[in-house]
Amino acid sequence: MKILITGATGFVGGALLKQLGQMPGYHIVALARRPIGDIPHNTTVVISDDFSVPDDDYPLLKGLDVVVHCGARAHQMHDNPETCLEEYRRVNVTGTLMLAKQAAEAKVKRFVYLSSIKVNGEMTEAGKSFTAEDTPAPADPYGVSKMEAELELQRFASSVGMELVIIRPVLVYGPGVRANFLTLMSLISKGIPLPFARVNNKRSFLYVGNLVEFIKVCMTHRAARNNIFLISDGEDLSTPSLIVKISKAFGRAAILLPVPVSLMVFCAAVLGKRAITTRLCSSLQVDLQKNSNLLDWKPPFSADQGIESTAKAFLEAERA
Repeated sequence: MKILITGATGFVGGALLKQLGQMPGYHIVALARRPIGDIPHNTTVVISDDFSVPDDDYPLLKGLDVVVHCGARAHQMHDNPETCLEEYRRVNVTGTLMLAKQAAEAKVKRFVYLSSIKVNGEMTEAGKSFTAEDTPAPADPYGVSKMEAELELQRFASSVGMELVIIRPVLVYGPGVRANFLTLMSLISKGIPLPFARVNNKRSFLYVGNLVEFIKVCMTHRAARNNIFLISDGEDLSTPSLIVKISKAFGRAAILLPVPVSLMVFCAAVLGKRAITTRLCSSLQVDLQKNSNLLDWKPPFSADQGIESTAKAFLEAERA
């Protein structure tokens, strides 16, 4: 099977490339913005500033079976909602559609698009979960761009007869994770007390190993075609529970302080950190029943296994 992976130097694309590079029967074209170290023997790297394949490398698309589009302009906490939407659209919508057109010209059978749970929204009510059939309700420019990219892909794929699979992951963690999850691990590893003992929420998380396995299924499973899937570890955790699991993986006891949630929200607003506190205190759950019913798929790794793997990589990086 011949596969094109975009975002091959990114967190998810890199993990997918590493796994498929160890498996027989695959030839990979890896689209990246910079050279890749330790290239798997079955991989050809194409350097591109966007998601299009340069003219000189266009022959590499011949015989391509699947495109897995992991590349994107990622969500940034410091983005100004008033000014960044057009840049998100340029990269995540226009760039994605350009790649899909190249795939169609090369007669690629299936296009797998890594979208985001932010298409559904930012939070769920207590006891409720997002489903793939919910009406999209993105609340920030990144989520809007991902929703628009999905709609453009659906229209285009339908017009040319190319199979489309859309995957909306929740927050992805794993070895090498960055952003808020890395910050949380760093605080826990230092034994810093955290004020979340009174938080009573439920959030879905996704170990990168589970996401890679799900992408592999979506590349080939007949029932996946022209469907949208939400994906998580299948084990929803409160913020205190997540901290306890990470602390356990570090071999230490969690230190949680019973600070009122209302006080945390107020202080965060004063400090301009409302978005971070909202994510730590609110709920966001996804329903995986569709994945089980259509694909007979369940996450192969537990949350404990995923967190342990992530913590181990964090500690190794700290010692290096």
